[in-house]
Amino acid sequence: MRETSMSLLPKTGLAGLKQNWRSDLLSGFLVFLIALPLCLGISMASGFPPSAGIITAIIGGVLVSRINGSYVTINGPAAGLIVVVLGAVQELGQGDSMAGYRYTLAAIVVASALQILLGVVKAGRLSAFFPASVVHGMLAAIGIIIMAKQLHVLFGTAPEKGSSLLSTIAQIPHSILNPNYEIALIGLTGLAILIIWSMIKNPSLKMIPAPLIVVIVGIGLAKYFDLDHEHMYLFLPDATFLSHHEDNVGPKFLVAISDNFMSSFYFPDFSKLPTLEFWEAVLSISLVGTLETLLSTMAVDKLDPYKRHANLDKDLTAIGIGNFLAGLIGGLPLIAEIVRSSANVSNGAKTQWANFFHGMFLLIFVVAFPKVIHSIPLAALAALLVFTGYRLSSPKTFHHILKMGKEQLFMFVVTIIGVLATDLLIGVGIGILTKFILHLLRGVNLNNLFKIHFEIEKKDANTYEVNIARSAIFSNFMPLKSGLGDIEKGKSIIFKLHNTYFIDLTVLEFLEDFKHNYEESGGKCQFIGLDKHKNFSGHSLFLPKEAKV
Repeated sequence: MRETSMSLLPKTGLAGLKQNWRSDLLSGFLVFLIALPLCLGISMASGFPPSAGIITAIIGGVLVSRINGSYVTINGPAAGLIVVVLGAVQELGQGDSMAGYRYTLAAIVVASALQILLGVVKAGRLSAFFPASVVHGMLAAIGIIIMAKQLHVLFGTAPEKGSSLLSTIAQIPHSILNPNYEIALIGLTGLAILIIWSMIKNPSLKMIPAPLIVVIVGIGLAKYFDLDHEHMYLFLPDATFLSHHEDNVGPKFLVAISDNFMSSFYFPDFSKLPTLEFWEAVLSISLVGTLETLLSTMAVDKLDPYKRHANLDKDLTAIGIGNFLAGLIGGLPLIAEIVRSSANVSNGAKTQWANFFHGMFLLIFVVAFPKVIHSIPLAALAALLVFTGYRLSSPKTFHHILKMGKEQLFMFVVTIIGVLATDLLIGVGIGILTKFILHLLRGVNLNNLFKIHFEIEKKDANTYEVNIARSAIFSNFMPLKSGLGDIEKGKSIIFKLHNTYFIDLTVLEFLEDFKHNYEESGGKCQFIGLDKHKNFSGHSLFLPKEAKV
């Protein structure tokens, strides 16, 4: 990233619009091209009407961009929420998809109230309580579930009704061997485009969003196969050496959306409020949405060439307000979305006006061109989601976690299995419990699991000493994080760790980020005593090689 002086930081508000409207308008348009197909695909995969995802992205762009605490993040629906939203629709609806949709809207409204409350009480730091390996395990499990469900759509088939997750996975080979050939050709072509585009290095070509190409090619194939009209076709009718394969195609394989956008609004049904299932949905939506928002926002901060840092509490409050409105009028829950945000930075966005413009382009398009949206084949959208699911759970993710250490990989795998075998909340709980057990086996005292012993002392006008005793782990270090946040910028901070017998990876990564950010602002950090620690994780951060914990 390039070095940027404070005097060159982009302005915000109306002054920022006047200063940067050209770059933000262009980036907003390019992000809109990526967001449109993803919003449609995520919405339908979540059991919502296709317009719901667009409603959410419009709210995320037009409203949330004006009140949030970040700079270049894009807000909208995300693949990581598919599993919890679809689970809520199915569990609350009990076979009635429209009823489940409206009950889930109510759950989104209540979950948004929790998010607003968390933001108001400045609980953005709570993201640190969830170990990185557990969060990655949760996301990888979500990726596996997305692929398991969307592969059937890609091949133009469907698993048996009422199938469990494991049964849905087990039926994938049958769908591959017995596809609807025309639909499968659309889906596989889209998947091939995404794979090939991910390998292209040419920056000019990379400016063209791959999802846009997938959609355009998909629309072309849908027209060629005449999916606008219900009909039967024979696959390879003249091939005498093969048995004829007859399939049915028609508009059911295209996006079903109303010509009148105003008819896309639905309202929540709170009649399930007293039930346990409703509150499970609320907690799942709130947990995943909050975690993904905080983690994505922090990740985007690292991409920002101006090295600006978002106000996480303000961002969480804004997301909650956006979700409150989305739940009231029929939208999906929204988060700070990492893929579209990365594209936003790459496209040269300077301020949150890029997010605003992306929302406005979506609004204009869905009002003016609903027929274009209706011509998009579901298989093309399924290809986008299968590719997204793969990226969440790819072998690279496993390798990345293994580099952190075998223990981290163990917790990662345990979380994946826990989520797949039970549900998201229980799976994450199993991952965190595993982390606690491992810490206890490492000698961490029970009374030290949630309480950290530290002292920050100002030695002179320019020097602070931070003495940390006993253990510093993911579940107890938040007071330390707050205390360090109160230290003036540009000072010298000496961390004394002679009396610390255990520091886990979450705290080490926090210390690395703190050191990097503090020294970026003109300060200095020094660590004393880490050379006495043993290396349990096998992971080396900014510390000298002989001082790994």
